[in-house]
Amino acid sequence: MSGRGRMTLCALAATLMASGALIPLVTDAGWFLEAALLVAVQAGVGALARRVPLARTLTVAVQLVASMLLVTLFFVADKAVLGVLPGPDAVAEFGRLLNTGLADVNRYAIPAPTNEGIRLMLVGGVLLIGLAVDALAVTFRSAAPAGLPLLALYSVAAGLTGGGASWLWFLLAASGYLLLLLAESRDRLAQWGRVFGGAGGGERRRSAGGLESGSGTPLAPVRTGRRIGALTLGIALVIPALLPALDGGLLGGRGPGGGGAGGGGTISAVNPLVSLQESLNQPTDREVLRYRTTAQQTQDMYLRIVALDQFDGTQWRSSERKIQDVPDPLPRPQGLGADVPTAEINTNISASQSYTQNWLPLPLVATKVEIGGRWRYEPEGRTLVGDRGQTTGGVSYKVRSLAVQPTKEQLANAPAPPAALRKEYTRVPGALPASVGQTALQVTRGAANDYERAVALQNWFASEGGFTYDTQVQSGSGAEAITRFLKQKEGFCIHFAFSMAAMARTLGIPARVAVGFTPGTAKSGGEVSVGLRDAHAWPELYFEGPGWTRFEPTPTRGTAPQYTVRDTPSDDTSSPAQPSAGAGTSQSAAPRPSDSCPAAERRLGDCGGGAQAGAAPPTDPGVPVGTVVGVALGVLALVFLLLLPLLWRTRVRVGRLRSGGRTPADAAARTLAAWREIVDSAWDFGTAPDESQTPRRTAARIVRLGSLEGPAAEAVHRAAGAVEQVLYAPVPRASSGLVDDVHRVREGLRERAGRRARLRALLLPRSTVRVVWALSARWNALAARWRGDGRLDRWSAAVRRTARLRG
Repeated sequence: MSGRGRMTLCALAATLMASGALIPLVTDAGWFLEAALLVAVQAGVGALARRVPLARTLTVAVQLVASMLLVTLFFVADKAVLGVLPGPDAVAEFGRLLNTGLADVNRYAIPAPTNEGIRLMLVGGVLLIGLAVDALAVTFRSAAPAGLPLLALYSVAAGLTGGGASWLWFLLAASGYLLLLLAESRDRLAQWGRVFGGAGGGERRRSAGGLESGSGTPLAPVRTGRRIGALTLGIALVIPALLPALDGGLLGGRGPGGGGAGGGGTISAVNPLVSLQESLNQPTDREVLRYRTTAQQTQDMYLRIVALDQFDGTQWRSSERKIQDVPDPLPRPQGLGADVPTAEINTNISASQSYTQNWLPLPLVATKVEIGGRWRYEPEGRTLVGDRGQTTGGVSYKVRSLAVQPTKEQLANAPAPPAALRKEYTRVPGALPASVGQTALQVTRGAANDYERAVALQNWFASEGGFTYDTQVQSGSGAEAITRFLKQKEGFCIHFAFSMAAMARTLGIPARVAVGFTPGTAKSGGEVSVGLRDAHAWPELYFEGPGWTRFEPTPTRGTAPQYTVRDTPSDDTSSPAQPSAGAGTSQSAAPRPSDSCPAAERRLGDCGGGAQAGAAPPTDPGVPVGTVVGVALGVLALVFLLLLPLLWRTRVRVGRLRSGGRTPADAAARTLAAWREIVDSAWDFGTAPDESQTPRRTAARIVRLGSLEGPAAEAVHRAAGAVEQVLYAPVPRASSGLVDDVHRVREGLRERAGRRARLRALLLPRSTVRVVWALSARWNALAARWRGDGRLDRWSAAVRRTARLRG
């Protein structure tokens, strides 16, 4: 096997060995066989392009086009032109699959179900890595940089799996890369012939490349290869450890895990928007938690997952915090004074097998957690996070918590919070428009203290400001999204919580956003069921004494805390302080009119009482950038495919007319190449070649059928005479001006041809069929070689035996 062929096989093997690290990410490994097939075809296309040969960049382009056609055939054939060409419908379907895949990555835990979107992302990613490795190692003959895409592939897989079984996949990926380096070293050393080592004594040994070297000192290229391998393996070990953990969702997927055992490790920032909105928009509710509690009433049994405490102007997110072993009991909550009334509650919680994510849902002020498995504790947010792949799937745990019941007087008279806490939790970005702070001042005008300001903000969002609850509105947590929400007054819990927290911070009140679940729905037997539609976000404001205190600005969701409800006569049922009229002891998981009604019907007012008049429709974000890029790439690929015959024909012509060498043999080769170009040019314009004719008769035929006259006809006859000299003269005379004669003939053929014939000769030259002939000849030669040594007969016999056994 040639050096290029060996390198191609090694690059293919290295890609597939590194891609094995992605297998644990999904439940079904069938995608890997599909990816292996497509990468093999991609490598084969590259090998054929290099044999033509094509320019290096053109070879990579051909492989890219072939990969796009293969992916189109395998994933969106029903939407493609002729089943393989990515037209507008196919590009749109690609966009839909990618969006679905990204959403499912956020929703599901590892291993995730292998649906079409995730399968496209896996197969497409492996194809891109395979193309990069093949281009670097084989086309551009530089195997060492090819380790970078392999390293990226392994690092992503290792980060997502949380280290599970990563050593096995690391060894496979590392072995594939070292195999690639070894193949390159053998190929390079073989070009130098036999290389001898130093004069060290001792018995000579055979090197990996089949070369001899002294036993005393290894060859310099071998030492270099070892150093490259050691450096790359070291980077591969260090990089995954330095990369932040990758999250896969918050409410229904796996989030970032913690560190290793001991007191170190961090918990990384997350963005719950996609998961929360998708949970609220599920067509059917699905139970994720079930619990029993000693609480007399469950309207305050909110279950917090994580707190988002950083606002950078583009999003709210949780800080990267140090985590530690779970203490027993948990420390007393920050800022909770001894004079604040509390009640101890015991709760037994069970998570469904399908609910798998890293954060453990806990009552707001948990003081003791009894749970098995690998869990770590984050003190600032008082949350438990899974370590080394630990998730909530199927776990049962007991929680002791405090129901904090501050009085309105304690909240109103709360002293100033600590300076450090106030500085951290009142920070707002410069990108936040001044109108947000101005609105907060306007809403809280007349309030005497921070507590009254907080209640005024809650009541404005919940009932007095004319806001509408709608889960179909485009999500967002940045300054622009908050400004749009305050203007359009339409959104869901994310918008209400983020906006109130941001406005509270502009007023100097420490605030953060909690994400978790509302109390759920009471069932028979004293159990309470929590479903996906109970997913919720709410603001928490800090008051010295009560500590972090829950507020509820979202209308029709949750219940307003008792300490925020205005004192009114018992027969007054229209208190504006209550965001949920008639809220009982638990929240129903059944879809409310505003939750389940489609957006189109809601805008038409066909949803009964759930519809709100005058609500501004969602703004049209325009054509997604991904769709535009996809369409552009599809058009470029189609244009490139159509221009392939022209490009091949141009390259062949340039190669034939290139001058090289000064020997008589070189001159003869140039003459024959120029004659082949004249014959193929005539073929492109409709005069098919006749191999049985002599050069002189062929020239006469080209002149007659091509209607050539004057200089063009004379050029054909001169070229034919030069060919006869090369083929038949005892001492051939050197011919000059053949390149100019070829151009004269092509110009004469073009002038005599019609417009359609000229266009056909340019874009679809008939002589390109020689590519097919060449491939057929090589295939026949390969088959003949197999027949010669009996391989084909043995293979056919084995196939027949297998068929008889199966029959």
